[in-house]
Amino acid sequence: MNTIKINKRNTLMVAHRGLSGLERENTCAAFIAAGNRDYFGIETDVRKAGDSSLVLLHDGSTKRVSSTLIKMSEHNLEEIRAVELNEFNDQPAAHLRIPTLEEYLYICEKYEKKCVLEFKNNFEKEDLLRILEAVNKYTSLENMVFISFRYEVLTRLRELCPTARIQFLCECEVNDELVEKLKAYSFELDINHEWLTEENIKFLHDNGIVVNCWTVNDPQRGEELCKWGVDIITTNILQ
Repeated sequence: MNTIKINKRNTLMVAHRGLSGLERENTCAAFIAAGNRDYFGIETDVRKAGDSSLVLLHDGSTKRVSSTLIKMSEHNLEEIRAVELNEFNDQPAAHLRIPTLEEYLYICEKYEKKCVLEFKNNFEKEDLLRILEAVNKYTSLENMVFISFRYEVLTRLRELCPTARIQFLCECEVNDELVEKLKAYSFELDINHEWLTEENIKFLHDNGIVVNCWTVNDPQRGEELCKWGVDIITTNILQ
């Protein structure tokens, strides 16, 4: 098994939930697999556990990735870390556990990759301050790209960090309204690739908007987006 190489031109590549085409998503194994390749960044999802610990899981529960079902909001860190995640054959693997935010930041720093961190919860100011404290301890603000579908969370972060690199996640039409929403807080865009055309990528660039897109796994589509000049592609398997 390996990644699928494409002609990426000047486009930067981000490994979605780590190199999730080869390793179980959002695990240290997936982060390290991406770290050992020429990805620009490694994306992951952060959410709060029942004891307010910061853990990395896309869904609110382990139903999709483990034979043991627990909800993040109902369990503490020790209980969450005890759960074995499944390999792709749906068999539990003792080495696959839900990582902490600190582990992810450490791996990205070690392998010199940008941290692309998605906020899953409606994080309040105090939560964001805890995340920033961990960032400052294990890496740096300059090494971070913060993303979320939660526009209000991103605006809270902008108030705390005027210089942070922030991308608004969306599935929506590219138009003047979206551009104004981004410009209001100096946000970049992280959009479902299906909404992108050569024309609207140019429109966004003409308005000074950096364009990241997700989740591109088809090599033909990936090369098309690179040809059109998209800035960043988030992918499970392309390289």
